[in-house]
Amino acid sequence: MPYDMNASPTLAVSIGSYSDSGRKKVNQDFHGALLPEGRNLALKGIVLAVADGIGSSTVSREAAETCIKSLLTDYYCTADSWTTRSAASRVIAATNSWLHSQNRRAHLESIDLGWVCTLSAVILKHRTAHIFHVGDSRISRLSGDSLEPLTRDHRHVVSESDSYLGRAMGAAPSVEIDYLPVDLAPGDVLLLTTDGIHDHLPQRAAAECIRDSASLDAAAEAIAAIALEHGSDDNLTVQIVRIESLPEATAEAPSTAEAQLPPPPLPNAGDVLDGYRILRALHASHRSHIFLASAPDGRQVVLKIPSLDQREDAAYLRRFAMEEWVARRITSPHVLAAVPSPEERTALYTVTEFVSGRTLRQWMRDHPAPNLDKVRDIVRQIAMGLRAFHRQEMLHQDLRPENIMIDDEGTVKIIDLGSTYIAGVDEAAPEPQEILGTLQYTAPEYFTGEPVNWSADLFSLGIIAYEMLTGRLAYGTTVSRIRSRRDLGRLTYRSACGEDNVVPDWMDEALRRAISPHPSRRQAALSEFVGELSAPGPGWRARTQRPFAERDPVRFWKIVSLVLALLVVVLLVRLADGF
Repeated sequence: MPYDMNASPTLAVSIGSYSDSGRKKVNQDFHGALLPEGRNLALKGIVLAVADGIGSSTVSREAAETCIKSLLTDYYCTADSWTTRSAASRVIAATNSWLHSQNRRAHLESIDLGWVCTLSAVILKHRTAHIFHVGDSRISRLSGDSLEPLTRDHRHVVSESDSYLGRAMGAAPSVEIDYLPVDLAPGDVLLLTTDGIHDHLPQRAAAECIRDSASLDAAAEAIAAIALEHGSDDNLTVQIVRIESLPEATAEAPSTAEAQLPPPPLPNAGDVLDGYRILRALHASHRSHIFLASAPDGRQVVLKIPSLDQREDAAYLRRFAMEEWVARRITSPHVLAAVPSPEERTALYTVTEFVSGRTLRQWMRDHPAPNLDKVRDIVRQIAMGLRAFHRQEMLHQDLRPENIMIDDEGTVKIIDLGSTYIAGVDEAAPEPQEILGTLQYTAPEYFTGEPVNWSADLFSLGIIAYEMLTGRLAYGTTVSRIRSRRDLGRLTYRSACGEDNVVPDWMDEALRRAISPHPSRRQAALSEFVGELSAPGPGWRARTQRPFAERDPVRFWKIVSLVLALLVVVLLVRLADGF
């Protein structure tokens, strides 16, 4: 009986399946599908998978069942912020490790006797089919009257009668997973089959069965019967999924329940909002109003309310509601934390911890000539906070001194999460790349339209570190005028070394790399940048031989100008003597 998602306003599919032992006594295949609802449908998608246990093993059926059940359950337990590829690959890799550990503990004479199977899975999310594949089960797309394979069989053929799996679940400590994203259209039909089906299926049989059968379940059973008639001596498993409808390409990102609530009127001191008593206003901008409040349990918290100017902007309100969603998914002492919220809210606002301290901007004003070790410590703590974002496949995107707090104990915290990019959410509803951060601290790739990754946050951190040490911005406002890769030549690095600070050359080189206009030239990890601020990086000795014009371009051009001026004076004197 097909599953039908007609109730979903976004992604709707029909599914049919059939599995049988065929001419074998035991069915070592296993298959499954899971169709969630609501936010899980939007953020995680629909999962279908088949697994085929190897015939030489008495426990391979258990392996196949473990692979399918683990994927169908554990995938939905992964972080909503992760991409489909990242989430599913981690689950598959973990399952492979478990199967292989079973084989090691059993001390098998041959891996062919153990927990080994193939796995082919498709995850339908937004308008894309994400294909994951290990082994010789197969995923195909119906194209006209024929089947177009979307996976490549990992089987090595030695002779007509001898072949073996080159890749399988449980066969090795780690597994290489083939991945392929495929664009979908309404009406597309995908088939997941084990080799007992596709090795014996005539070219046009699948299309005829699907067209002539009353349901996809009936079509799946008919396909298996045809494979059996054409000599299949293996287990027979087939799943068919037909795309009934898809969300619009410009569909809105899935929103939180809070996003559906209206913003509240701006409160005054003493007012109570859902049990929070307003103590005083802390900050106001064109984007939001921030208040210190007393929670029902007595703790001091921060309430953030959308500004009056932004209340008609639906995209802004969605991002605003996601800020607390982000805070609840990041656990780090260096990122602003969410606090328990009321069971029922009457309005749209966010609730976070209150940080008693000062912004990094104020700290920089208070320390115009900072100690190098203190700068390193602040940068290290910011980097730790950024890593918490990156582990969740998020980018902060608005890192600047005003969005960094230093509390009374010296702990550095990243605040204002409203511009955060969330890979998993963007995959569910792709949006045009926007520049949400402050222009002077924003990486050039945002302006050129090049791909953006975690190193964009590294660029912003490097700009902040440079400003802490020199009191100036490395590129001023030039970054905001970049429009193409050719414009990157305008970004000329000015050395952080100078008579008014004690920045060593090797530390200057670390800054130069971090804020390179070209992402590929930046450090390979945040920890590498932090390390290079404390000690010269590998190969530093060779880099110290760079030309003086490159090490200190300002002083170089001053000297050149002075020499040219002297030459002009000498020429004028000689010309005067000539007359």
